[in-house]
Amino acid sequence: MNDHYELAKEELSFYGNENTSLQNILAVLIGPKASPSITGELSGLGVDRLATLSIEELKKFQGIGETAAKRINSAFGLAFKIRKFSKKENYTIRSPQDAADYFSDLEQAEQEYLDAIYLNTKNAVISRKNIFKGSLNASIVHPREVFKEAVRLSAASVIVAHNHPSGDPTPSKEDIDVTKRLASTGKVLGIELLDHIVIGAKSDYVSLKEKKSI
Repeated sequence: MNDHYELAKEELSFYGNENTSLQNILAVLIGPKASPSITGELSGLGVDRLATLSIEELKKFQGIGETAAKRINSAFGLAFKIRKFSKKENYTIRSPQDAADYFSDLEQAEQEYLDAIYLNTKNAVISRKNIFKGSLNASIVHPREVFKEAVRLSAASVIVAHNHPSGDPTPSKEDIDVTKRLASTGKVLGIELLDHIVIGAKSDYVSLKEKKSI
């Protein structure tokens, strides 16, 4: 019998997931093969980091097989998505900092994501959508993918954001080109592109509006 696994199950059953340690939640996900050394190492990474690990990356940890890796990946991947899309209702964007805070979950992503939020006339967030995953390129990112959702939602304006996995939020030429193309399309449609936020590491970001690229 695996005492670590059994004790973790008892704690989860008795106290619920909110009051169970991350280490013991991991023990339950891994199953009878869980050991304190494995769960301790994984819990030391923290929830945000665990959410970004792929199944193959998880399997590199000693004692983590295919099934356990899939369980961990699914559980923490879901937690990441819930965090990403469950921002409080009527979150209002009043500044580039507000927008950067809203998109702060992108800091943890290990590849580039381009997301958009759609705002009403009071700059309150109506909805969020992932537009593209991969390196930003003006020839690939089509304004249609951003603005068809804005039209559907009758949004007054749009803010887009993407992350730089390197941690350096300095905009590239492609970032600026994409921004100008989106802004131009927005003017034609009467749906303003309010900003393009580039997310870096440690809460660092760049507003392309502040950089006068819009």
